[in-house]
Amino acid sequence: MTTLREAYSEALAITRREARNFGWGIALLPRPKRQAVAALYAFARRVDDIADEAVRTLDGRRQRLESCRAAVEALPAAPGDDAVLVALADATTRYPIPTSALLDLVKGALMDTERTRYETFEELREYCRCVAGSIGVACAAVYEPSDPGAARQLAETLGIALQQINIMRDVAEDWSLGRVYLPQEELRASGVTESDLAAGRVGPGWCTVMEVQADRADGLLREGLGLLPLLDRRSRLCVRAFAGIYRGLLAQMRACEFDVFSERPHLSALGKARAVAAL
Repeated sequence: MTTLREAYSEALAITRREARNFGWGIALLPRPKRQAVAALYAFARRVDDIADEAVRTLDGRRQRLESCRAAVEALPAAPGDDAVLVALADATTRYPIPTSALLDLVKGALMDTERTRYETFEELREYCRCVAGSIGVACAAVYEPSDPGAARQLAETLGIALQQINIMRDVAEDWSLGRVYLPQEELRASGVTESDLAAGRVGPGWCTVMEVQADRADGLLREGLGLLPLLDRRSRLCVRAFAGIYRGLLAQMRACEFDVFSERPHLSALGKARAVAAL
């Protein structure tokens, strides 16, 4: 039987190990909120990892994701030997984390087992809402904002913005998994083909399509940061930290003319600190 202390220790360990950018913000939260957000991250990491598993068949991945869905529906009950679910179950009793947000997260992962291309941004936005906006909504409940209704919408928008930046950064990695998240109609409009993605070709057309993505991410980020005035000081610092880092990644991609193929964009510790300070 996993104790609650052991469960949160495991969730925090997963967050420190896997959350290269998100972890910076989490560290600024008081311990109870840090534990709850780590539990959310650890569950989200599990769901995302299942969706990307190369060693299992699609049916195998779907079955595991359906098990995650069932676990969410059973909350606050949790298997006593599953540290991630024990921590998640406790977090949902301490904070008003919407079950619907966790179910949306699983829905988004299931979308990754069903499709690999999106024709329009509106289609892609729904995917981003599920896989990232849902985490924004769940975390907002932990932050205990002054206006929960407004915060939920703004946190969802912020999550979509960060996912948009993830998509831009991870074009090459996603291609290796057989996925293209850039809207197909926007690729066609800029004359970019999937052969260009495979070859990592960077030219005027590529810069055009990526600038469209960057402008969109900028707009969503600015809108989502309307969340900050609704938060207490430490929760506000948390959100500023990871939002600043992602804005720094966006600036870095623009500076290298969106060559995300030669090297995966990333910020050094000093670069992260500067990006957060500049927000």
